[in-house]
Amino acid sequence: MSNFEQFHLDFYQSNYTIEDQEEGWNSYGSDKNFCESRKSQTEKQPAGGAFVPSDMLLSPQSYTGQILQPAYSPDTPSQLGYSDGFDEEPPLLEELGINFEHIWQKTLTVLNPMKPADGSIMNETDLTGPMVFCLALGATLLMAGKVHFGYVYGMSAMGCLAMHALLNLMSDSGVSHGCVASVLGYCLLPMVILSSSAVLFSLQGIPGTVLALFVIGWCSLSASKIFTSALAMEGQQLLIAYPCALLYGLFALLTIF
Repeated sequence: MSNFEQFHLDFYQSNYTIEDQEEGWNSYGSDKNFCESRKSQTEKQPAGGAFVPSDMLLSPQSYTGQILQPAYSPDTPSQLGYSDGFDEEPPLLEELGINFEHIWQKTLTVLNPMKPADGSIMNETDLTGPMVFCLALGATLLMAGKVHFGYVYGMSAMGCLAMHALLNLMSDSGVSHGCVASVLGYCLLPMVILSSSAVLFSLQGIPGTVLALFVIGWCSLSASKIFTSALAMEGQQLLIAYPCALLYGLFALLTIF
């Protein structure tokens, strides 16, 4: 029993006393008070050598907006630059160069060979109508059982190049490839009417030949009139009508045979 009590005293024996605990508590409290005093002094008075920018010292009245909602200023560039941006943009068809009024005027000029042509309108490089008429010619030939899309586009390209070279030699002012293609393409409309009639009845005969010659003269007369008006080539309409008649004669041969 005595051995157990001796072991118990030896096991719990320590050098720590109550005085050491009080001293540590006092030192911890003094350190805490010292830190709080330093913190209050720092908040009250900034360090002498520290530099604080003026824009960081914001006053409570400098921001007038709300949370997640910036203040509105009518002089900002974003408000001024995009206020009427969509209203001032041109229409999409005008940007693409498609003008239905000019297309309709050119079509009426081709359908009426006796009508005077407006040179300012016919001098535009509008290829919307020619592409439509070429597709319509190929489609009507296809309805008649003739697959000639390649011949139509091939002869159109070769004819435009030949007429461009000829008109540049005959006229004082040059002409562009787009203008030549536009005029020849619009004047292809009577040939579309001829190919449409070939779907209903055969053109291999005297009536078909007479109708084909009439359509060739119609196309060449309209094309020569437009070229004469657009390029100011007075007195040279017959000279221009002859190569145009040769070109449209090839399309007539495709339609008949």
